[in-house]
Amino acid sequence: MLILGDSLSAGYGLLQAQSWVSLLQNIWLDEQRGIDVINAAISGETTDGGLARLPRLLEQHQPTHVLIELGGNDGLQGHNVGKLQNNLTRMVQLVKDYGARVYLQDMEIPTNYGRRYNQMFSNTFEQVADAQDIPLIPFFLQDIALDESLMQRDGIHPNAEGQPLIAEFMHQQLSPFLFSDTGK
Repeated sequence: MLILGDSLSAGYGLLQAQSWVSLLQNIWLDEQRGIDVINAAISGETTDGGLARLPRLLEQHQPTHVLIELGGNDGLQGHNVGKLQNNLTRMVQLVKDYGARVYLQDMEIPTNYGRRYNQMFSNTFEQVADAQDIPLIPFFLQDIALDESLMQRDGIHPNAEGQPLIAEFMHQQLSPFLFSDTGK
C-alpha cells in the first residue's frame, strides 16, 4: 500500500517509527497480513505535487493499493477548489489506470477560511469519491485535533501520543477494504 500524503502522514516533528504509517505497518505485521506500507508522504505536499510525483511512484513501487491523503495544504493555502477537485480526480484516475485500488482520505481545514470556502473544500472529497466510485476514508484527526494533549504545539500536527490512535483508526478503516474479496 502506497500512502501519498502530506505532513500528517509524513510524521512531521516525530521520528519515522512514531508515525501512524509506521505503526499501521507494525499492526499488519503483527497480524501477519503481508502488507508492505510505502510512505511517500512529504511535509508541505499539495495535490499539484502529488499529481506530479504519482506516475513515478506507481512505476517505482508497483503498489496494489494507494491511499491519497492530500488536499489539506491546498486548503490551508487557499487554493482554488476546482483545481483541487481536478487534481484529486486525475490522481484517482492514474491509480485506476495503473490497476491498483485507490482510497481517498477526507480532509478538513480550520474554520477561519470562511463558511463558503470551507464548505466547498469539504464537499470536494465526497464529490470526487462519489464520482470515481471509490471509498472515502473519514478524516483521521476528527477526534484528535481538538484534544490539545494529542497535538503538537502548532495545533495542526498530531504528537507521538496521537499517532497510535490514528494508526488504530486507519487499521479499522482500511483493513475491511484490503482484506475483503472486493477491495471496495
